Amino acid sequence: MASVITPELLCIVGPTGSGKSNMAINIALDLAKHEIKAEIVNADSMQFYRGMDIGTAKVPLSERAGITHHLLDWLDIHEENTAARYQLEARKVIAELIENNVLPIVVGGSMLYIAALINTFEFPGRDEALRAQLEQDLIDQGPIAMHKRLELLDDVAASRIEPQNGRRTVRALEIVMITGEPFAASLPEQFESFLPVLEIGLNSAREHLVDRLATRVRGMWEAGLVDEVRGLIDKGIRDSKTASQAIGYAQALASIDGKISEEEAIDETILLTQRYSRRQMSWFRRDPRINWFDYQSPSLHADVMKLVFSSLEHKAK
Repeated sequence: MASVITPELLCIVGPTGSGKSNMAINIALDLAKHEIKAEIVNADSMQFYRGMDIGTAKVPLSERAGITHHLLDWLDIHEENTAARYQLEARKVIAELIENNVLPIVVGGSMLYIAALINTFEFPGRDEALRAQLEQDLIDQGPIAMHKRLELLDDVAASRIEPQNGRRTVRALEIVMITGEPFAASLPEQFESFLPVLEIGLNSAREHLVDRLATRVRGMWEAGLVDEVRGLIDKGIRDSKTASQAIGYAQALASIDGKISEEEAIDETILLTQRYSRRQMSWFRRDPRINWFDYQSPSLHADVMKLVFSSLEHKAK
């Protein structure tokens, strides 16, 4: 377990489906009992979007226990977002909370967004003409061809990006071509915090998580994910480079369009979700600051709160 530090903010990370959102709410409620106000800052890149609720496992307003959540539903479905934009917005929110004696609790599983937020890091610049050409190449050649192109320039970066993720591949190519350096060298992975942060990680046995994610995905379909996606079509989900590719949403769209059956859409979503959780853990395991807890442990909440209060007492001294 990482050493106790003097935090200005808490950060809860881990693979999808590990209970991060509920843990954040429960921590905030426990802190309130001790007259410590805390609010939550979202770091799930798909929960930024209004209307994307079921497929992102967004906590409904009625279940947030009165705890204020920031950067949920702050983007329209057609808007594009980047880790650089998120860094600016989230750091502004965090600065305001700290100024008002509110403890920020960052929660989410979007690896690059969390790293961009909590680490000391500045994003490389952009080249709009180059970006436009690469995006056109993506349309003309497809994500697999672009990924192979990245492999030739930076095989380490290519190994960290899903071949189907054309958007991230294009950004990696842009950075490599602008800076002349590997994309991996520009990633915010140096683990130097921009503010003192206490990181809490939730995970458990891989077999349990795999089954849990399969049940979760089927529950999303039963809860009306397909109807949710249908309702987003007129709002522009098909034209969104980000939202239309979200796990579950892309598969639901394919099912609506008759390209695959509903059962095939569910099975594909389960597979991609499980694969994504592995990539999340591969990323998070590299961060030595994270204090890991088993989400199946009967004493989970008590153990987490013991660490949180210990760190806050350390801060008070």
